[in-house]
Amino acid sequence: MLQREWTPGWRVPVRAMLSLHRRGRADPAYRVATDGSVWRAVHTPDGPGTLAVAGRADGSVLARAWGPGAGWLVENVPAMLGAHDDPAALTPLDRAVARLAERVPDLRIGRTDRVWEALVAAVFEQKVVGDEAYRAWRYLLTRYGDRAPGPVPADMRVPPPRPRWREITESDWHRSGLEPVRARTVRAAATVDVERKADRLTALRGIGPWTAAHTRIRAVGDPDAVPVGDYHTPSVVGLALIGERVDDDGMLELLEPYAGQRYRVIRLCELGAGMPARRGPRMPVRDYRSF
Repeated sequence: MLQREWTPGWRVPVRAMLSLHRRGRADPAYRVATDGSVWRAVHTPDGPGTLAVAGRADGSVLARAWGPGAGWLVENVPAMLGAHDDPAALTPLDRAVARLAERVPDLRIGRTDRVWEALVAAVFEQKVVGDEAYRAWRYLLTRYGDRAPGPVPADMRVPPPRPRWREITESDWHRSGLEPVRARTVRAAATVDVERKADRLTALRGIGPWTAAHTRIRAVGDPDAVPVGDYHTPSVVGLALIGERVDDDGMLELLEPYAGQRYRVIRLCELGAGMPARRGPRMPVRDYRSF
């Protein structure tokens, strides 16, 4: 076990920042312990590893890690928690954004530097409700992921490395509930080393602006990534900024003055105003396993 204590100089909401990487309540690669620490299983450049991160009352952060990837994980904790980011890059230009910035002071955007992990999870979530994507993620990690190193529950798994995703059988793709289009997208993307190509993801077949934006948000901490085509984001932004729901075009118009910092504004809306009340029928959870 490797351990690192880090004092960032600002208050770090560990759970809020790392929650972006949780894929459903039963994510095999993510746990929140009873003491409030966040545990993540990650396939690093050095191999599988488990990271536990906890914020302390004095403002410091304690990180512990296990496995071949332990050194890489503890070294990258500051980046995961936004040390590279500059919240002062956003200058509020209207009262709504200024009010949100006051509610969520010093908002920072973290980065994992694991593009493939973020990309494959985003592909799972393309044009479906979360439960459908999370079910497939849980099934395939349980079946193809390595057991997470360290003192973790037996069912905690490290996401498979990129080459192993090509080894998943047709029957297991089917059992996961993922339909053939997304399975083909993952398999095709697995032939490319995407770690240094986060700015060119849309060149890959099946990867559009929504998927690329969600990947960049998590992997490289892009403060300007806008997930156009998202089911909820336009409503969140519209209600937070002007008090009414908008579509993608309306959202882009509202965010245009903040070019370069548009995702930071979106995140302020999410954290400072919350999700809008849901009305009307929800998207159904599909199950391709019966087809």
